[in-house]
Amino acid sequence: MIRYLCGTVIKAEENKIVVLTGGVGYEVLLPEIVRQALMQTDCLNKPVELFISYHQTVQQPKPVLIGFSTELELEFFEALIKVKDIGPTMACRALTLPIPLIARAIEDRDAGSIQQLKGIGKRKADMIISELQGRLGKFALMRSDDMPPPAPASGDLVKQVTEVLVRQLGHQRTEAQKMVQEALERRPEAASPEELFEEVYRGTRPHAH
Repeated sequence: MIRYLCGTVIKAEENKIVVLTGGVGYEVLLPEIVRQALMQTDCLNKPVELFISYHQTVQQPKPVLIGFSTELELEFFEALIKVKDIGPTMACRALTLPIPLIARAIEDRDAGSIQQLKGIGKRKADMIISELQGRLGKFALMRSDDMPPPAPASGDLVKQVTEVLVRQLGHQRTEAQKMVQEALERRPEAASPEELFEEVYRGTRPHAH
């Protein structure tokens, strides 16, 4: 299982690149959002660092590697492909809008916005909302600018959520602490990072009380 590649881009095509690392060239599919970020500068013969979603099945024996700039993008993608009938290649093609926008549309049950994604019609949009709504608050809080990938995984719940808001999602520490504290006051029974992120997100919505 390949989860990470660091190497040199030796070939770049419309939706994929070949990364040379350790004497081996790996073909990596890129979602549109990742491709656009990479292609802003000429990436050929330049170093690249990618987090990889690896897929190989009986029906599809040729391994498929899909690359992401951050672990958070990878995590969102792997939540998306758990939805029935949304396979890796379809999900890869569908990521044509920034992840925070997609996550907010899912959390707000905005099927129209989700149907703007490539290859996603009404039935699939409804299915994505039905299976993922209420679980993506963390991604809806992402800043659209570049985020550092490291994710702390230790400490108590408040510290863990605050650190992710600061280090992965780009918020100021004082702002993050306030958001988490207010979320806890509204939902003191929150027992997991996911529950707390969902409450933090709910508090940032314009119609939140």
